[in-house]
Amino acid sequence: MAMVDVTVLGAGIFGLATAWACCQRGARVRVIDPFGPGAGSSGGIVGALAPHTPENWNPKKAFQLRSLLRAEGFWAEVEAAGGKSAGYGRTGRLQPIADARALELARAREVSAAELWGDAAQWRVIAAEEAGEWAPVSATGYLIHDTLSARMHPRQACAALVAAITACGGEVVAEGALEGAVVHATGWRGLLELSEQLGGRSVGNGVKGQAALFALDRRDLPQLYADSLHIVPHADGTIAVGSTSEREFDAPDSVDGQLEDVIARARAALPELAGAEVILRWAGVRPRARSRAPMLGAWPGRAGHFVANGGFKIGFGMGPEVARVMADLVLEGADGIPQGFRVEDSL
Repeated sequence: MAMVDVTVLGAGIFGLATAWACCQRGARVRVIDPFGPGAGSSGGIVGALAPHTPENWNPKKAFQLRSLLRAEGFWAEVEAAGGKSAGYGRTGRLQPIADARALELARAREVSAAELWGDAAQWRVIAAEEAGEWAPVSATGYLIHDTLSARMHPRQACAALVAAITACGGEVVAEGALEGAVVHATGWRGLLELSEQLGGRSVGNGVKGQAALFALDRRDLPQLYADSLHIVPHADGTIAVGSTSEREFDAPDSVDGQLEDVIARARAALPELAGAEVILRWAGVRPRARSRAPMLGAWPGRAGHFVANGGFKIGFGMGPEVARVMADLVLEGADGIPQGFRVEDSL
């Protein structure tokens, strides 16, 4: 008789969140990762849980909305179980509006957000002076303020999930036997492996990102999205800025001049960062499925094996809902995976 009901390969956000959801339902869980929890891109520093624009609605956006709205309860349960903070906070987001056309579009989205998000959150156009010194530079003098965006600290969130899984009776180990159902949540290298297993058809790859951490305490203020950069005040009194998107790279975890450009652009967008010290530079590779959506479901042709991968740039925001649908599938055989998210959608 197997001692474990579910084995999860990979201790990133999708693997750990799925393991936690299974553990909560009474399953005996083992997570295996030879590199340790959060060793890949899930051990990063940015942690921007930001929604897609509230328009042109589709299953991906609906799934993300459900996940973002579940996040507060999800992370509260994780923290209560394991006693470690994930740094979660629904602090909102500010974005500068570049020109008259963008201003018109932002105001139209006020209406569509009210229809699609209901009373759960707001998307508003505000004058930049309403944000005070924290306002990013805006050519029009206006900003978008949404109250759906949240932040968490990826590295801390992985540690919090490990603590919760352990407290629940599960284990997170460097090596071990594959018992019970097997969930492959192995990041970008797992996408390459899956491509090989399926006869060389590319189902996805890795995109490198570089980010920086500043010593500046603005923990209660909204995150910013300016000049294509996420600027995220964390609960520990730091501010993360990122990221690059590099399809071609030689070293997965090395930083270079591209990060210095990110730092310079962040300081230009937010003058408050000009005098802040950079205390950490980070690089990692994020898994990008061919469909750009999360890749979830049964591994084609391998009974009892499942895939939870992809989630390029939106993995932590999608995590709570990915965990729920994967636990439904693995433990109960209930398939609630939305259109566009299936493994076959990236073949």
